[in-house]
Amino acid sequence: MLRRIEEAKTRAEDDLRAVADLKKIEAWRIAHLGKKSAVMEALRGLPALSLEERKQAGARANEVKTLLEEAYRQKLESLKEAELAAAIASESLDVTLPGHPFALGRLHPTTQAVAEVCQVFAAMGFEVVEGPEVESEYYNFEALNIPRDHPARDMWATLWVDQSIAQSDQRVLLRTHTSPMQIRTMEERRPPVRAVFPGKVYRYEATDATHEWMFHQVEGLAIDTGITMADLKGTLYEFARRLFGADRKARFRCDYFPFVEPGVEMAIDCFACKGAGCRLCKGSGWIEILGAGMVHPEVLRRMGCDPETHSGFAFGMGVERIPMLRYGVEDIRHFYSNDFRFLRKF
Repeated sequence: MLRRIEEAKTRAEDDLRAVADLKKIEAWRIAHLGKKSAVMEALRGLPALSLEERKQAGARANEVKTLLEEAYRQKLESLKEAELAAAIASESLDVTLPGHPFALGRLHPTTQAVAEVCQVFAAMGFEVVEGPEVESEYYNFEALNIPRDHPARDMWATLWVDQSIAQSDQRVLLRTHTSPMQIRTMEERRPPVRAVFPGKVYRYEATDATHEWMFHQVEGLAIDTGITMADLKGTLYEFARRLFGADRKARFRCDYFPFVEPGVEMAIDCFACKGAGCRLCKGSGWIEILGAGMVHPEVLRRMGCDPETHSGFAFGMGVERIPMLRYGVEDIRHFYSNDFRFLRKF
C-alpha cells in the first residue's frame, strides 16, 4: 500500500511538471485528486489492512494528498499569472504610434446651402430671423394678400393641422412658405427692416425628381423709404455674383405672386454652358433661381406701414435648388434619402 501511494505521488508530480495551461491542469486535478485517483483508491482500501498498516498507510496517504493539493494550488496560480502576463504583453500600447482618427461628421448639404445663402445676405446688412413651422391661416395666407376665396391659394397644396389639437381660433397649417415671417417681423419692429427668413416649408403634393413635400426656403424682406426696383435688382444681382461667381449675368422677367406688385422671376446665365444651351438649362442658356418683387401696398398696410411713404422688396428661393444646380444633382429626393454615399460627396 505504501509503495502504491509513493508511486501515485511520483506520477502525479511528473504529470504536474508537464502541465502548461489552465485546461490541462484541470484534467490533472481530476486524474490525481479526484474520486477515482490513485490516492483516493488507496484511502478506500485501508479497511483491508491490519491496524498498524492502516495507521501508516492512512497517515501517508493524507500527507501525499495534502502535498498534491498544495502543488496544484501553486501551479494554478503560476499558470494564471503567466496567462495574464501574456495577455498584457499582447495588448500593450505603443504610445509613440499615432492615435486612431475619429470620423468627423459634416453638415447636411442643405444646411450648408442655407448657411451660405444667409451669410451672403448678412454681409449685405440683412439679419437672419427664424420662425414657427406651424402657422395660422392669417399669417400664411390672409396677411399676404391671399384671402380664402383667392385663386392663388391653388398655388400652395396645404397640409392642415387637426383643429382639435391646434388650440387656436384660426385654422392652423404647416407653413407653405417662410413669407409669414415677413408679417411677424414687421409687427414687432418699425422700418427700416432688412431681414432674411430661412426654414423648412411643407406642401401636400406627390414627390418626384423636382418636388418634395418638405424642403427649405430662404425669403428676404427690405422695407424703408425710397426703395425701388433698382434696389431689388442690385441686391439680387450681387447675391448671384457672390454665390455663383463674379462673372454671372442676371435676367429679370415679369411673374405673378399675390404679395408683390410688380413681381419678377430672376434667372442667371447657365454656369455650365455659359449661356450656349445645355441639358442643365434645358437649352435656354438661363437658369431660374428665385422669385421676387416690390411688396404689395396692401401687404404694407397690414404691416402697419403707409405705402405712400414706405416701400420695399421681397424675394424667395428654394434652397435645395442651389446644390442641385451647382453639383448636377438630378433628383431632389437624394437630399433626404439618408444615403451616405450621396451625403459624403458634400
